[in-house]
Amino acid sequence: MTPPEDLADWLRLMQTPGVGALTARQLLSAFGPPSLIFQASHAALTRVVSAAVASALLADPDRETQDLIARTLQWAAQPGQSCITLDDPAYPQSLLDITDPPPLLYALGNAALLGAPRRLAMVGARTPTAQGERDAQAFAQAFSEAGVTIVSGFALGIDAAAHRGALAATGEQAGSTIAVLGTGCDRVYPPRHKELAHLVADRGLLLSEFALGTAPAKGNFPRRNRLISGLSRGVLVVEAATHSGSLITARLAGEQGREVFAMPGSIHNPLAHGCHRLIREGAKLVETAQDVLEEFAWDARPAAKTTTADASPATEAPPECDTECDILRALGYDIRSFDDLSARTGWPADRLGARLLELELQGQVARLPGGRFQRIARA
Repeated sequence: MTPPEDLADWLRLMQTPGVGALTARQLLSAFGPPSLIFQASHAALTRVVSAAVASALLADPDRETQDLIARTLQWAAQPGQSCITLDDPAYPQSLLDITDPPPLLYALGNAALLGAPRRLAMVGARTPTAQGERDAQAFAQAFSEAGVTIVSGFALGIDAAAHRGALAATGEQAGSTIAVLGTGCDRVYPPRHKELAHLVADRGLLLSEFALGTAPAKGNFPRRNRLISGLSRGVLVVEAATHSGSLITARLAGEQGREVFAMPGSIHNPLAHGCHRLIREGAKLVETAQDVLEEFAWDARPAAKTTTADASPATEAPPECDTECDILRALGYDIRSFDDLSARTGWPADRLGARLLELELQGQVARLPGGRFQRIARA
């Protein structure tokens, strides 16, 4: 790992006004490690950066920057916490292969996962359908039990379901999960993910390119998407609207030479339209976890759940029950309104409402906003 005195120079470089990731890489390419950048003359520096940035590099850091450097050095000295610099042997090779690798990474948890041989990104809608969320968790668990490390962005919805599914995997070969953050590693966002953050830090890895204390900002999240795809062999989009941020991750994956996968859905589900668009553009259609494992020639470990019955509703047999299962047949796998179901079944409102409530309590039907319902396939 980078010695503290060298790490202090890296932190100083990245906190210099006017120095971003691109400028930092240009300086590192021209002068070598940060210690040599700070020893260069103003004239030499201005051959790479503006005069204002050159002056900022040669000036003593202000009090706020000094405090941040000291706090970060203390943070990185704790077990399971580290700062990984671009010249560190622990820096993931997969990120070195992208056009804009971050000069500095902050890692909280098991940093060895950055070298895991099997890594797959899973992304999708922040407000998914109940079925989409369930599929994401089931697929992630199946992948993890096949020794795949799941990479995602720690957002609400599909991201969180993917992390939870990976953490739920059993067996010695489980791949665990990497959460790429749009904040500093010492910030939990969204706040409701506090418990999940503890679980990932304990059994997976929280990773960020943003300095400690960095609060959530709108521009941070699209930026971190290049790391989600860059760390992975491929990206699986579970549910996404036409203008979803998940499509940004898919586009970046294609630009980085990664495989892109997408789960199809109902033509009536707006959250399936983004996936259908990706499939039309060449993404590989995925119905089972096995589809992805076979694409990469990743043999499924004995504990892996990779059959259609495990993670896909496509061939699920209808349940054995009385004629009230007409509701499930009427629902199919589309999202339907109460009025639509009433018309399809011919049932009066009171009987239909009572039965829907029973199915909801049994976990067979999800009630969605706007008085709509969706059937949930058994994972």
